[in-house]
Amino acid sequence: MTIKHFFSGLLGGMIAFLFAAAAVHFGVIDLSNTQANKTSVDRFQPGLPVQTASFHSDRSGNNSEKDIFSFSQAAELATPAVVHIKASESQEKVESRRQRRPFSFEQFFGRGMSPFYRREGSGSGVIFSSDGFIVTNNHVVEFADVITITLHDGRSFEAEKVGTAPEEDIAVLKIEAMDLPTIPWANTEDIRVGDWVLAIGNPFDYLTSTVTAGIVSAKGRDLDIRVDEGQHTFTNFIQTDAAINPGNSGGALVNAQGELLGINSAIATPTGVFAGYSFAIPVENVQEIVEEILVRSTNQDMGISVTNMDKELANYLNIEQTEGVLILETEAGSAAQYGGLKPYDLILSINDIPVDSVSEMESVLYSEDTPDILLLRILRDGREKMVNIKLR
Repeated sequence: MTIKHFFSGLLGGMIAFLFAAAAVHFGVIDLSNTQANKTSVDRFQPGLPVQTASFHSDRSGNNSEKDIFSFSQAAELATPAVVHIKASESQEKVESRRQRRPFSFEQFFGRGMSPFYRREGSGSGVIFSSDGFIVTNNHVVEFADVITITLHDGRSFEAEKVGTAPEEDIAVLKIEAMDLPTIPWANTEDIRVGDWVLAIGNPFDYLTSTVTAGIVSAKGRDLDIRVDEGQHTFTNFIQTDAAINPGNSGGALVNAQGELLGINSAIATPTGVFAGYSFAIPVENVQEIVEEILVRSTNQDMGISVTNMDKELANYLNIEQTEGVLILETEAGSAAQYGGLKPYDLILSINDIPVDSVSEMESVLYSEDTPDILLLRILRDGREKMVNIKLR
């Protein structure tokens, strides 16, 4: 071996060692698309047995030039339900943040050094209801009071926040639109490590409606994830190697049938861009969190706090009725108070539809044809009573 070959091999070995060492120190970050003056991150957020990804061969069973393994049907089914989100602060909110500080860098260095930039970012979301409800990651929109949704067909709408669950990194948005496309939800208990998956979203803000493919690399992954300056622990992620980048946060992870498996939320990376590992919140977790957000939002609209009636509560209240939705309290000045509802009223039906539990009440309130004025049948002091509630 010559001296030249020896040093060449030594240098190659050192470079390989350095790359390997760097790989050990991967950080896990969320994935909202941001700039220096944008908010942190863009960490990315069940069904029918339809056709699998297509594989075609000739009738003889031999491979031919036309052999194809394709996810086109899954992509065509799911992509129209994935939206592009632009989120930003209004100038009024920026001024409000500035006024809450006891002093500002501006006092010492002038406005050009102000830390109070107008925060903005972008991400993705998934339509889960044809009347305009959208789920995304909380970190995509948590700082924003101006949110614009662009659909796959190019239409744009201003969105309102219905509610958020910061600890689970889920947010629900609403736009005023009807007959929107949705994605069937998968049963994630059926997925296996090694199954094919697609990630659909809007990486880097401008690569809209991008579809990438990979496999399920692991299930039930728990991670400590950096969000802005803080560290949060999130559990039960689906890990994949489908390429996900800033801007994919809140987008869809779907199976080979085009069914929603999860909401893309994070990547493991030493650089801030995709490095081989991405993570999604499983759809059953998303569904549970979304339902809680919607119930909380509706209760806030009505101004009530509720719980399920059961035998123990019935005995405590000395009533025979063991099913329904019990009102625990009403807010001052709320629609419930103006409509005459009181604590310990038991809701039996809404618009002539029986409600035996909070989940059934939610189903009634969030059906597409629910009016703004609700007719409630309640039980109060042993007698049934009809009450009209106008949602505010």
